[in-house]
Amino acid sequence: MESDSSNSANFSLDRQIFLLSQLTEQIHTALAQGSSVNLETIFDDLALLTSSLSQLSTQVAKQKEERDNHLELANISQVVNSSLQLDDVLRIVMDTIVRLTGAERGFLMLNNNQGELSIHIARNWEQESLDASDSALSRTVVNRVLAEGQPILTTNAQQDPRFDDQESIISLNLRSILCVPLLLKESIIGVIYADNRLREGLFTETEKNLLAAFANQAAVAIENARLFESVRQTLSEVTELKNLMDDVFASIISGVVTTDLEQTISLTNSVAEDILGETRANLLGKKVSQISLFDQINISQYLTKVRQFNHQIKGLQFDVQTPQRGSLNLRFNLSPLKDAKGTIFGTAIVMEDVTETRRLEAQRRLFERMVSPVVIDQLNPDDLDLGGTRSYITTLFADIRGYTSLSERYDPETLVSVLNRYLGVATEAILLEEGTIDKFMGDAIMAFFNAPIPQPDHTLRAARAAIQMRSAIYAMQGDLPPEFRLELGIGIHSGVAVLGLVGTQKRLEYTAIGDSVNTAKRLQENAAPGQILISAQSCEEINDAILAHPINPLKVKGKKQSIQVYELTGLIAN
Repeated sequence: MESDSSNSANFSLDRQIFLLSQLTEQIHTALAQGSSVNLETIFDDLALLTSSLSQLSTQVAKQKEERDNHLELANISQVVNSSLQLDDVLRIVMDTIVRLTGAERGFLMLNNNQGELSIHIARNWEQESLDASDSALSRTVVNRVLAEGQPILTTNAQQDPRFDDQESIISLNLRSILCVPLLLKESIIGVIYADNRLREGLFTETEKNLLAAFANQAAVAIENARLFESVRQTLSEVTELKNLMDDVFASIISGVVTTDLEQTISLTNSVAEDILGETRANLLGKKVSQISLFDQINISQYLTKVRQFNHQIKGLQFDVQTPQRGSLNLRFNLSPLKDAKGTIFGTAIVMEDVTETRRLEAQRRLFERMVSPVVIDQLNPDDLDLGGTRSYITTLFADIRGYTSLSERYDPETLVSVLNRYLGVATEAILLEEGTIDKFMGDAIMAFFNAPIPQPDHTLRAARAAIQMRSAIYAMQGDLPPEFRLELGIGIHSGVAVLGLVGTQKRLEYTAIGDSVNTAKRLQENAAPGQILISAQSCEEINDAILAHPINPLKVKGKKQSIQVYELTGLIAN
C-alpha cells in the first residue's frame, strides 16, 4: 500500500508539472501570435497548479520521511534482534527513537520480579543517560497506558482534558507526550515513554505508529534477552554448583562411585580410584562386574537388591586381596540415586578402607585387657606429660597363694592357663566395681579406686570387689582339679597417693605411688589364703556396711609401728 501511494503521488506530481508546462506553452504561443490572452484565467490556473504542487511536494516529503522512518525502524529491528546484550542494544535504540521523534527525553520502563514498573533506560536528545533528578515523568500517562494497553499521544498535556488537575503534568510542565505499551503475548511487560517539555504538537500519528511498531520488536527482544540472561544465570549457577560438588566430591574421605541402572560406572572420586587400584579413565563407562575388586565381592547382587527394594544397604564388610596393597578390609554403604520425583536412576557406592581402623581397634581391645578402659579414656595422646597429682584412693592388692610351688611341677603352658583363669576372675570383679587395674605382677594384681574418675564410695567398692573376687574363685574351683584349687590373699588400704604417668616418653605407665600403696601391698603379703585384710582407716570409713573383726596388729616391713588390721568377712545386706 505504501508503494502504491508513493507511485500515485509521483504520478500526480508529474501530471501537474505536465499541465503547467502546457499552460506555459499556450501563453508563449498566444503572445507570439499576438492573440489576446485572458490573463485572469491563466493566473487562476497557475495559482491552482501551484497549490497542487505545494500539496503534492508536502505529501511526497512526508511519504519520504515515513519511508526513511520505516527504513530506520527496520534497521533498529535488525540491531535489536542481532544481540542478546539487552542494555547496549536498547541504549542505541532509545537514542534512535529520541532522534526520530524529536523527543527531548526517552524512557524504557520494565516490570521487575516484584511486578513493579521501574526505569530501565533513560536517555536525552544529547544521547546522554539521565540521572535521577532529571528522570521525573508523568505516572498518570504511564498508568493509563498500563491499564488500557493502548498508546497515548498528547500534543499539549497542559491543555489535554484527559489530564486535568494532574499534579505531575502541571509540576513538570509537560507538553508533548507519547507513550506506548510493550506487549508480549497480550501481556504488558513495560512501556516506552517520550516527551518534550518545551514544544507543543511535536508528536503525530506517524511518530505514534513508529514507536508502537518499534515497541513490538523491542518487547520480543527484551523477552529473548531476559530468557537468555535467565539461561545464562542458570548455567552459571549450575556450573558453580557442579564445581562445588566436584570440590566436595574430591574432598570426601570415603571412596564414592555412582552407577546407572545398568550398573555402568558414571562417576568416581580419587579415593575410590586409590581403593580400587584403577584410574578414572579405566573406571568410567565400565560395568561394576568388570572391575576386579567389585567382582571379587560380587557387588552386583547387592546393587540389584538396592534397585529392586528401593532401600539402602549399610555396613557391608569384606576382606579383599589387591595386587597393589595386599589384604584390605573394606566397608560398603549402598544407596539408590533418585531424581526430584523419587524415580531411581542409579546407585551410589560409598566405600571406606577400614583396614587401619580395625588394626587400631584390635590394639585397643588388647590394651584394654592390660589397662582399665576408664584410664584409657582419660589419657590424651597429645598431652602425655610425665608427673602426677596427689589423690586420696583405696588400693587393693590380690595374690594367688600356692602358685609358686605349683610352678615347680607343671609346664609353663599349663601354668599360664591356670594363672589366666584366676586373674581373669579377679579382673572381672574389679572392673564390675569400676576400679582401675594398675598392673599384673606375676601371680598378683594391683588396682585402685577413686581415680581417675572420682568415686565417693571408693572404699566400699574395693571391699565389694574383694568379696566378689573370693566368691567367684570358690565357684570356679568346682571345675578345676584339686591340685589347681588355689586361694587369694587380699589387702585393702585407703590413703593419699600420687597418680600419674611414670617412665619415659617411649615407655609410660599410669600408676599410683606412695606409702598408702605400699601399706596395701604389705597387708596382702600377710593375708592367709582366702583371707581379706583391710586397714583400720579403710574399715572406719565403711564400718556400717561391712562385716569385719580386728586381728592382732601387724608388724610389716618398712613400718616402724604396727598396723591395726581387720579381717573382712562379708557385707551387711541393705
